Amino acid sequence: MPIKLGPAGVPLSCKGRTIVEGMDDIISLGLETMEVQTVRMVAPQHFEQYWQAGVLANKTDFEMNIHGPYYSELLGNKIERGRSLAKIEATLQAARTVNARHITLHTGHYGEFSRGHAANEQVANVFSGIVDRVAEIWHDDEDEFPVFPWIKDGTPSKIGVETSGRQELWGSLEEVLEVVNHVEGTVPVLNIAHIHARGHGRMRTSEDYGELFDMVRESIGTKEFYCHFSGVEHRTGNAMHYTQIKKSDLNFEPLAEFIVEDGGWLDITLISDSPLLEHDAMYMMQNIEKSRHKQLERKAREDRRRALALQTGKSEEELKTNETQQAKAREATKESPEVVEEKVEEKKPAKAKKAAAKSKKSDESKKTEGTEDVFDFEEDDDDLF
Repeated sequence: MPIKLGPAGVPLSCKGRTIVEGMDDIISLGLETMEVQTVRMVAPQHFEQYWQAGVLANKTDFEMNIHGPYYSELLGNKIERGRSLAKIEATLQAARTVNARHITLHTGHYGEFSRGHAANEQVANVFSGIVDRVAEIWHDDEDEFPVFPWIKDGTPSKIGVETSGRQELWGSLEEVLEVVNHVEGTVPVLNIAHIHARGHGRMRTSEDYGELFDMVRESIGTKEFYCHFSGVEHRTGNAMHYTQIKKSDLNFEPLAEFIVEDGGWLDITLISDSPLLEHDAMYMMQNIEKSRHKQLERKAREDRRRALALQTGKSEEELKTNETQQAKAREATKESPEVVEEKVEEKKPAKAKKAAAKSKKSDESKKTEGTEDVFDFEEDDDDLF
């Protein structure tokens, strides 16, 4: 069950803001991947750090990924589509330089198309051209690329088609799977927050994740998954914005439970889209480890119960029932906070009680003294008259 976790961009805690420094921090945190963000543009002055990141990733087997422009219009008119493809071309060049395994791309608004076969066919044609362009970049016979050994020895980046989180954008789970199923070289990018929001909060239990991954596996026959995860605020089937995981109704625990219990066949990369980036990536890693510990504890109890059944001659179900009854009995005998408080009051030391009594006596004497002073003053007044 290979699983890699990392943030979408340079970690917030990174003192330097370059990709290479971000990679160093990610590795020191025990994470294994990151997604470089080129969501608006690819600046030429960043080429040197892209190349350094590619060299480091190649030497350390660190998984690099890259995200293309957010505002694509691949279903727009010829001018809009051409403008989007020019931005994507810059992302493809950067992906080659950083040795990216996945390139995540958006499709954008439906434009003049409505949902259905025509829109999906147009998207499939566009992504087919993008896959061909990636192959050209990686297998350019005119250039030997001596500084990019991974281009000669490796395989081209996979084009990721990301699920969208809004109803007016192309990219429902079904649409993405249909296109990926028809275009070789593409993979679905399962943005769990988007799927959750577009489905009106559908991802709630480990069974929901089981259905999701089984659906993808049955549709395109893969065990490799590239996923984004974060909290999300959503309304009427639309994602509003990302949030940290703990402040969302999209919990990570059910996904961690599925990965540990039923995801032994998965090869999964999980990217944290949360505003907390590496902090929530670490939170996801901790939850997966916690689920693994729970699984080990349960297996240990089952083994102990099995051994005890052989010794006593009782069935495992009977022993399990007895354990459940004993646990309920322990819960029932737990004292309420009020009872505990009363007992604590009863057990107060005698010295404390004496001190309280002495304090009370002192207060009373002060009151008495104050009263005598008043009457003395009145007697003095009588003498004056």
